[in-house]
Amino acid sequence: MTRYYFFSANNPYREWPNAFAEGQEKAREGDLNAAVLLLEAAILQDPQDSEAWQILGTTQAENENEQAAIASLQRCLELRPSNLPALMALAVSFTNSGMQREACDALRRWISHNPRYRHLAQSGRSLQGSPATPRRGPRPSTPLQDVLQLFQEAALLNLDCVDPDLQTGLGVLFNLSSDFNKAVEAFSAALSVRPQDYLLWNRLGATLANGNRSEEAVEAYTRALELQPGFIRSRYNLGISCINLGAHREAVSNFLTALNQQRRSQRCSHQQMSASIWTALRIAISLMDRPELFQAANTGDLDLLMRAFDMCDV
Repeated sequence: MTRYYFFSANNPYREWPNAFAEGQEKAREGDLNAAVLLLEAAILQDPQDSEAWQILGTTQAENENEQAAIASLQRCLELRPSNLPALMALAVSFTNSGMQREACDALRRWISHNPRYRHLAQSGRSLQGSPATPRRGPRPSTPLQDVLQLFQEAALLNLDCVDPDLQTGLGVLFNLSSDFNKAVEAFSAALSVRPQDYLLWNRLGATLANGNRSEEAVEAYTRALELQPGFIRSRYNLGISCINLGAHREAVSNFLTALNQQRRSQRCSHQQMSASIWTALRIAISLMDRPELFQAANTGDLDLLMRAFDMCDV
């Protein structure tokens, strides 16, 4: 089901010239709020710009706004169904939202549109039921098993090299099947080709965290943030791992940093900040037994909280 994208009200960049190019630059710099506004302006100026929809979707995902990311990427794919980066990003967003069937469908479409692998999807296998080759036992395979088999067959075509995009898809699928060790192997393989890819470092961190390897996850998230300090999603994930390790003050620090980054342009209201970060912040503060600060978190008083934890707004 395609979602509707809700644009920001009173966008100061509504008629901005070169909004798309400047939005891309802001995204690269890690100023995600300004990037979102500029990309939205570019789309309002040209609603058929599939690339702008794609970049808006990936930027919203980095900004811990998964539902907006899904809506943007779906619109991109309506305009350009064969956009491979958008399909992979959509699969990741669906996975993060607990939507396994939709994630599998996006990855099947990724294989089907990829010139290197589409012959595998066209070889007679049905992804809605049993594969063409009979299996032992009466139980039919699931869509997850079928798509995973497709990706594993595709990997066999790359024995002398690593396709980082294919390995990313495998990492997503192994996460969906809760095989976190194999997911770690897949993302690590992708990183062997793209060691500067902060998105991959974050995905590796999330996989390690899912596999109860929080200390290693912290290392991966830290690497992602070294490469892209404005990466809100990774900052949030780092805070969650800190909670799991009992480092509650460090968790609060990361959540406050993320929220402050989201509002830094002073065009982002409390309502536009990530609700999931506020929720995690309240949990971390409650674990510190600081009831006087919990009320500030409940009312969204970011300035009071930053002063209480000796954090400067820079």
